[in-house]
Amino acid sequence: MPLQAPRATLEGGSLGDGVRQLLTRRLLAGVYSPGDKLSLRRVAADLGVSMTPVREAVSRLVADGALEVAPSRAVRVPILGVGEFRELTALRIEIEGLAAAWAAERRDDADLAVIAEAEAGFRLERARPAPDLVLTVAINQKLHFAIYRAARSPMLMEIITGLWLKAGPILNLDMSTNVARVSSGTGERYHTAALAAVRARDAVGARDAVAGDIAQACKYIISLGRLPANRSPQYIDGGLLIST
Repeated sequence: MPLQAPRATLEGGSLGDGVRQLLTRRLLAGVYSPGDKLSLRRVAADLGVSMTPVREAVSRLVADGALEVAPSRAVRVPILGVGEFRELTALRIEIEGLAAAWAAERRDDADLAVIAEAEAGFRLERARPAPDLVLTVAINQKLHFAIYRAARSPMLMEIITGLWLKAGPILNLDMSTNVARVSSGTGERYHTAALAAVRARDAVGARDAVAGDIAQACKYIISLGRLPANRSPQYIDGGLLIST
């Protein structure tokens, strides 16, 4: 999928850092799906930069496990097997549930306003006759991270970001390809419950709502039968990546 981003997106820090931050945001928001291949030349052309910062950014994301290099030397989004996805989900339930509980205890009015805005945005998009599925996935990520930032724990946010680098693309299988799934309102009910719990400073309720949302998405994605039983090996070739 071509990247469309203003040059201003890459300002601040090195160009490699800027490209990495942009690709990270897109992985978190589910812009890419499992198995999607990234053309390094296309990324460089879309952003108006040379291949060097793109290679630097992609190499770091490969090291983080957010991208991988296939035997063909193509850079792609990893495809998790069912077992790995279950493990990732279990970790997310524990860690993101903790963040939600802390958010309920520590949030201020400004945090609550951001969470409520994201929850309303998801609800409005879901109710449209033809919801924008890619946008819905992005708003879902925005809502979750608004809750987690209210926990006021940079260390916890760093851990959650690492988990979402792996989870963001696979969540495309939940919402971005199925209008009926989005329109069912299942995710909306958990989001509404999470907002209510954070507003009421109900730590247990916030934890349960977020855990329930993550668990039901996992169950649905596995039910689609599109994940392999075992994940293919990850291929990292020492350092420099060639363009594809």
